[in-house]
Amino acid sequence: MDTLNELLNGFAAALTWQNLIFAFLGCLLGTVIGVLPGIGPVAGVALLIPLTLNMDPTGSIIMLCAIFYGTAYGGTITSVLLNTPGEAASAITTIDGHAMTKMGKAGAALTIAAIGSFVGGTIATLGLVAAAKPLGELGLLVGPPEFFALMVVGISLLVALAGKSMVKALISGALGLLISMVGIDPVAGAPRFTFGMDRLLDGVSFVAVIVGVFGLSEILSYRKGESTVVHAPGLRSLLPTGKEWRRSAPSMARGTGIGFGLGLIPGMTGSVASLLSYGAEKKFSRHRNELGKGAVEGVAGPETANNAHANAALIPLFTLGIPASPTIAVLMGAFLQQGLTPGPTLFTEHSEIAWAIIASLFIGNLLLVLLNVPLVGLWTSILRVPAPILTALILLFMVIGAYTINFSVFDVFVMIGFGLLGLALRHLEIPLAPMVLTLVLGPLMERSLRESLEISQGDFSIFLNRPISLVLIILGVLIICSPLLKLRKPKALMDDPET
Repeated sequence: MDTLNELLNGFAAALTWQNLIFAFLGCLLGTVIGVLPGIGPVAGVALLIPLTLNMDPTGSIIMLCAIFYGTAYGGTITSVLLNTPGEAASAITTIDGHAMTKMGKAGAALTIAAIGSFVGGTIATLGLVAAAKPLGELGLLVGPPEFFALMVVGISLLVALAGKSMVKALISGALGLLISMVGIDPVAGAPRFTFGMDRLLDGVSFVAVIVGVFGLSEILSYRKGESTVVHAPGLRSLLPTGKEWRRSAPSMARGTGIGFGLGLIPGMTGSVASLLSYGAEKKFSRHRNELGKGAVEGVAGPETANNAHANAALIPLFTLGIPASPTIAVLMGAFLQQGLTPGPTLFTEHSEIAWAIIASLFIGNLLLVLLNVPLVGLWTSILRVPAPILTALILLFMVIGAYTINFSVFDVFVMIGFGLLGLALRHLEIPLAPMVLTLVLGPLMERSLRESLEISQGDFSIFLNRPISLVLIILGVLIICSPLLKLRKPKALMDDPET
């Protein structure tokens, strides 16, 4: 009852007209930031912190949080309509989202993404209210060995993203791993694969890579003579059909679970949650064969996971003072700038502010739906712009987005280079999703592996002696071996004398 009373008091504070305006502005700015390729939630929140320093602490944090989860939906718009991810977590949505656009279902895809974002974000916020403290403590049980085992499960989902050829999927995954290794060695601190170039010491920009591989390669493939005609949907197709709602519901449930669970673990990002959600759909969806061809599950699952992760990642911050992702780390800086220290003392020393921010998460998720679902027709009208003009605008946004990552022309050339690589991979029918998966998980996996071996002094049995890591490694091995089991079944039938 005490928690409920505190939450109701939080709603009373969050529903004041000033804080409602801050929440609305945050959602609007977040959506716009998400639409622009290359900026992303980290840069978006960081750039706007100076504007909030002289604001009331409650209003400033409400606005910055709304920007954070607003970008999670904004990146979906360009992913679905233009095959250009506005931010990293929306990269996997391009596969089925843009395919739905080509089928004239852009409105349905955007609506399902908005509702999925609302469902995932709201349920994750309920988790913050109901079980923040015990779930935050559970996150502390995940050390480097458990984190590595979780990464093994993530990498094993490459099997699910393989498509028709496992060899081609492995080639794509290996390319992602190679790219992720460029930069400073995470443990030794020595440069590697930089070829003497200082600009590569921080690694290859992930945003430049995904914008090039997905967006630029798509435009270049058009230039090779592929059809560029994508029809904007009529009014009837702006909303999903009953069948699409029924198909997306299980995907939203799975995405919520994955996003919420990963949000509790420091180091996990929204892009990891959306990628693993897509892998789960490849394994468990009843319509898994349609994924990659415009299946609604390929939009509902990752988008729900993305927003569930965004809200769940606030649990370790509020309860333990641990930033679970780069954007949360920036938010933590905003807390400190306002004289608020995230962690257990937040609820004792600044209880009213803490609960007002939590209540605003419910309000913000609702505002995000009210802001975006009625505007689906407006967003899809982008498709009525003549192809040459639209292509030029997309290229302009790509160049601006790549440049503003580090305000460096070098990142623009990185984007162009990976656009050419993406074109070659498309021509060879090598899937792009495994590359993105290993590019995201590779650095996390390497760091946790080497930290684990330092703890055990080089003894690999540390992964088998800890129950959580052992269970996760067994799960990863089973996922990897699942295609082999499928191959053996037909052979067994052929050897059966009764067949």
